[in-house]
Amino acid sequence: METRNVIAAISLSAAVIILYSLFFAPEPIPRSQNVSEKNKIEKNSDAPSLEQKESIIKISRDEAIIENDRIDFANNNIKGSISLKGAVIDDLTFTQYNTELKSNKNVTLLNPRNIEDGYFIESGFVTSDKNIDIPNSETLWSVEDNNKLTDQTPINLYWKNNQGLTFKKEISLDETFLFTIKQKVINSTDKKFDFYSYGQIIRNKMPDGLSNFYILHEGMLAALDGELFEEDYDDIEEEKFNKNASSGWFGIGDKYWISSIIPPRNIKFKTTFDYKNKFRANYIATQPIELNGNSSIEEEMQIIIAAKRVDVVDGYAEELNIDKFDLVIDWGFLYFITKPLFYGIDYFFKLLGNYGLAIIAITICIRLVFFPLANFSFRSMAKMKALQPEMVRLKELHKDDKMKLQQEMMALYKKEKVNPMSGCLPILVQIPVFFALYKVLFVTIEMRQMPFYGWIQDLSERDPTSIFNLFGLLPYDVPSFLVIGAWPIAMGVSMWVQQKLNPAPTDAMQAKIFMFFPLFLTVILAPFPAGLVIYWTVNNILTMAQQLFIMKRTTIKTKT
Repeated sequence: METRNVIAAISLSAAVIILYSLFFAPEPIPRSQNVSEKNKIEKNSDAPSLEQKESIIKISRDEAIIENDRIDFANNNIKGSISLKGAVIDDLTFTQYNTELKSNKNVTLLNPRNIEDGYFIESGFVTSDKNIDIPNSETLWSVEDNNKLTDQTPINLYWKNNQGLTFKKEISLDETFLFTIKQKVINSTDKKFDFYSYGQIIRNKMPDGLSNFYILHEGMLAALDGELFEEDYDDIEEEKFNKNASSGWFGIGDKYWISSIIPPRNIKFKTTFDYKNKFRANYIATQPIELNGNSSIEEEMQIIIAAKRVDVVDGYAEELNIDKFDLVIDWGFLYFITKPLFYGIDYFFKLLGNYGLAIIAITICIRLVFFPLANFSFRSMAKMKALQPEMVRLKELHKDDKMKLQQEMMALYKKEKVNPMSGCLPILVQIPVFFALYKVLFVTIEMRQMPFYGWIQDLSERDPTSIFNLFGLLPYDVPSFLVIGAWPIAMGVSMWVQQKLNPAPTDAMQAKIFMFFPLFLTVILAPFPAGLVIYWTVNNILTMAQQLFIMKRTTIKTKT
């Protein structure tokens, strides 16, 4: 009995410590400059370098947009424009997502290069011959034919130098988030040239509103030759990342958004993440393409600037055969639980029309899956509870002989076929499911701004009510640390009632510690997503129902 209570206390304490580290622990100390060079390689001296010399000026986004001529683009999911100066994608808004729940303002991701929040994508060719004029960030491209990019109409851009070379770009857009860029160089001379293709994502500064949670990666990421790499912004500020590869993709990921580049499939390339006053993620071909006289070369790259919808991300991964692209959504180390859990919730959402109801439905399913295991545990716990009078008697009888007490206890357990450890199983089983569900609520955009019923308007955010203003009946707001809502309190009450159904610790100190656990966890879990608290509350209620049923069917005969 004592061992079971100790293990239960350790399990709950470990959960609390982990939760604390996720939300309240201070930022880690930056890594030393002497960190391992694993996955880092020396720069390829044969390929030309990519330099960035843009200056940032203090003008508004709207002013920056109208500074240059542009090609507009739009489909049912995004809208924006491509600047003809540099032929960069530097203006993109998600038309299906708002910045806040009660706002009509859409989420804007990409911005022009010369403002503080500049965030843009550019592509092209470079050469090792410094005497050749090639397009750069100042180049003004011209438009052929169509002057608006849609999912039905591509656009064609071109630029000519005075050395007989014509550079062309055909840019197409699908119905969701995919840009395809076919880059071409036409040589009208009899000279021979060599070119290296490149593509890069540049972000002027670290984005505002970073989650800063250890369970979520935000920053640079790549899957190169089948291996996933993740680098935080502060990591890149300290140390450049280089990796040669023959296949893969790279990008910059936010919590809900991804900007990514898939290099041409038939080349070897080097991917670099670095910081020189700006964050940069790029690729450059490591072997040149030879452009002979009176001929042309062409390469195709893909750019995905997307909301991290599971169906979209998985769809691109499968349709375009992009290895590990589904991992732009940070499913975490419990991937094998988290992703199936999402699919289960999504199935019930499509069936019931509400993600809150879907969470309740998946909670019931989880209880059914673990029903036999829980039954075994609850039978043991019910027997332990029924044995308590006899255990108290033995403790009093052998209070001066602990060895004899332990022997009598073990004999009692053996006689009644009770395993004092089995009561811990429900707690241990629930912890990974709990974290997996939290991960689903936290990282999936499908849960973002989704309502339940009543006062819960966003299942991915905390319950906004507070007991300290009587859940809104009193006309004042309370500090955020006192926002302990109705659902967390319901969870705490259900946990307290459930605790009363379990065998009480025979040790007085342990009993007092356990008595405060429901209150403690109510305060700790109050800032968590409402959907998670709803899951925990419903799970407690189902657990209590199962326990009561088992206890009524369990009897123990003890000697007097």
